[in-house]
Amino acid sequence: FVVIIYIIYTKSFYVKLFRLTLLFTYVRIYVLNFKMGGFGLEQIRLQKFMADCGVASRRKCEEIIIQGKVKVNGNKITELGTKVTDNDDVTVDGQPIKKVFKKIYIALNKPVGYITSVSDEFDRPTVMNLVEDEIHTRIYPVGRLDFDTEGLLIMTNDGDLTYKITHPKHSIYKTYVATLNDVPHPRDIERLKKGVVIDGKKTQQPKVNWLKDNVVEISISEGRNRQVRKMFEAIGYDVVALQRISVGKLTLGNIPLGRWRHLSSAEINYLKSLK
Repeated sequence: FVVIIYIIYTKSFYVKLFRLTLLFTYVRIYVLNFKMGGFGLEQIRLQKFMADCGVASRRKCEEIIIQGKVKVNGNKITELGTKVTDNDDVTVDGQPIKKVFKKIYIALNKPVGYITSVSDEFDRPTVMNLVEDEIHTRIYPVGRLDFDTEGLLIMTNDGDLTYKITHPKHSIYKTYVATLNDVPHPRDIERLKKGVVIDGKKTQQPKVNWLKDNVVEISISEGRNRQVRKMFEAIGYDVVALQRISVGKLTLGNIPLGRWRHLSSAEINYLKSLK
């Protein structure tokens, strides 16, 4: 009220106009902040908020938003730029979600025959079926392992860590042991080491270690669809069995097939330190 009186009794028209404009700007900022949950609360992108709540990875959450499955304060949201605070009411498929404060990090030895997903539209077994009886906090897989590939799979409810491990800019090497349909020729292994063209684009140079006969260890820093299998196909061989044995310095170790273990503090700190 005092500000309004101050503006009215200003003699100069231009000064009065400037002060009115300034007042309207302040009012607009106040209203926007009020709608977003008030002052003093951190506003974060909706997909990050959802990942922090354990809904899915940040990229998967973006797909869920675009599909129109998310509401904020009763309003359907389909734009990825939307920001929210802890005070906002957010629902996914009609179910309210809240931030998860206890972070869980596990290493699973995924068997062949399981989908690396939280759910499957064709009702096939998912990796969630392997942990749901013992872990009652919602977690999700970090990255993917093909249906017919076994081995190390990290699972967590830490959205920031998931983003760090899966984003291409971090170039984290993932190591696989591939059993081929035939013993490869040395010159084919040399071709593989230089990178090969798959899906019209050349791969980065992998690290290759020929273990024995038809068994080859290969490390890649990319995450293209069925990349290892396609790389061997490019040099004339089929992969008959594939196992992931490490992600960066994190190794599968002696985890039984279909079982899991919690990551150690050192392993968690290592993953968080990745640049």
